Amino acid sequence: MKVAIYSRKSRYTGQGESVENQINMCKEHGIKYLDCKEEDFLIYEDEGFSGGNTDRPRFQQMLRDAGNKRFETIICYRLDRVSRNVSDFSHLIDRLEKLGVSFVSVKEQFDTTKPMGRAMMYIASVFSQLERETIAERIRDNMLQLSKTGRWLGGTTPTGFVSEMVCSREADGRVSRSYKLVVVPEEAHIVRLIFSKYQDFKSITRVEKYLAQNRINTRNGAVFGRFSIRFILSNPVYAIADKTLYEYLSTNNYEIYSHKEEFNGVSGLMGYNKTRQNGNTSERYRKSSEWILAVGQHEGIVPGEVWIEAQELLMRNRSKAYRKVKSSTALLSGVLRCAACGSLMRPKASTRLTSNGQPVFYYICELKEKSRKAQCHMANANGNMVDGLAIGELEHIIEKYPPIIDERCLGEMKSWFGGDTGKDELHLMEEKLFNTDFEIKNLIRVLAKKENPDIEKSILEQLGNLNLQKQTYIDAIENLLLQRAENQAYAKAPEMYVGSLFPPGHIIWEQMGVDAKRSILKSLINRLEWDGSGLKLYLNTKG
Repeated sequence: MKVAIYSRKSRYTGQGESVENQINMCKEHGIKYLDCKEEDFLIYEDEGFSGGNTDRPRFQQMLRDAGNKRFETIICYRLDRVSRNVSDFSHLIDRLEKLGVSFVSVKEQFDTTKPMGRAMMYIASVFSQLERETIAERIRDNMLQLSKTGRWLGGTTPTGFVSEMVCSREADGRVSRSYKLVVVPEEAHIVRLIFSKYQDFKSITRVEKYLAQNRINTRNGAVFGRFSIRFILSNPVYAIADKTLYEYLSTNNYEIYSHKEEFNGVSGLMGYNKTRQNGNTSERYRKSSEWILAVGQHEGIVPGEVWIEAQELLMRNRSKAYRKVKSSTALLSGVLRCAACGSLMRPKASTRLTSNGQPVFYYICELKEKSRKAQCHMANANGNMVDGLAIGELEHIIEKYPPIIDERCLGEMKSWFGGDTGKDELHLMEEKLFNTDFEIKNLIRVLAKKENPDIEKSILEQLGNLNLQKQTYIDAIENLLLQRAENQAYAKAPEMYVGSLFPPGHIIWEQMGVDAKRSILKSLINRLEWDGSGLKLYLNTKG
């Protein structure tokens, strides 16, 4: 009997229950109670991942293998190694039950093959989530206490400020150290300018271009981008805490942990609980209604009414948010960079056509365009020519230096070349076959107990229809497995998929969409630069 062992640890440490220890204890349990042998175990390890959600690479791979019937049982050391979320855990157990896969927890000694085991597992998962939510609540309570001090908690200081240590003596004679923000006049001038220009232009893109054209850069010498400008405009740390600001915050669902009289028209605001700590970059910043705001120890930089106007403009302009460049031809969009300044080169169409009727387009350095040549003079690149050069160069380089390909890119390639053709469809057909079998067995049980001729006739008709469906699913599964076997040659090594891409005239490459081609090129290319006359291409090579 094949058995999957799953282990997880949140952080890379040498303490506590390491993944190795978890695996060994799971193996001992499988050998002792499930009559397993060493070769029966399939190991899935996730180290450095939280149990707050199930978005973990090896865990997801295990679920895919469960759908493909690679094992019959999953063993974990403890329930919270799988998930601390009751909903996720409940869905997992339901999914495994449909697949006919049992679940065993060594520490709690729960087994889903028994009704009591299932009930106790749900109860235990409830307490795991309760513990997690209690910890989160305790962290929030600590933030509330810290907000009363208005101090800086550390990290990279916002543009316009540096941190300064503040020492104070406690009642028991001990010296405590904390930090507060101090205004940097030169940077504060830039912050005020950004707010002022946003009031004038009412457009982040136009502010971005103004700063680039006038060589106004960040403290590190980089060009201000749209997102860094938006971050400055929305950050309450710059707002002077006055009565106007207090009224605005009070009526717009902000949580304020300072009294109205503390809004003295001088100090700035401190924002706590602004970011999420789950590593999910798509949800990195919390909604403003979840922030904890308090009057800080530092001076504000822009008047409250100016900050309020910026928030209202940001809200109105949200529907006009920056959109990615859309091009049906530019394969190197998002890959090609300017060799002089390092900026991305974006495609720009012209009205001309090539000799074979294709639209002519160019790649233009973003910094050059934004600054109107004030900060970069790189010559434009003929997009049709550069795309062809890049693909041709890749064809030659790949022969000598096999690229390193990540799992996401490889999976996308396989879907094109047939290595995983029909994988999702196969899983779907197997599920339908399982459910149909289940219905047939139930109807047979009912038929065995009924003596009414009319009911028997109805059941027999249903059984006939279900058997026809079952045969359809079996035929579909056989065809999908045959397709997979025919394409098995592509599953031997990642390099074989790359070889199938080139030369560019290969039928599969030509059938791919532009987004798929770009995705694959991004994984193959480490860096691609245009120097005004030619390309410098660096591949993700081994070693």
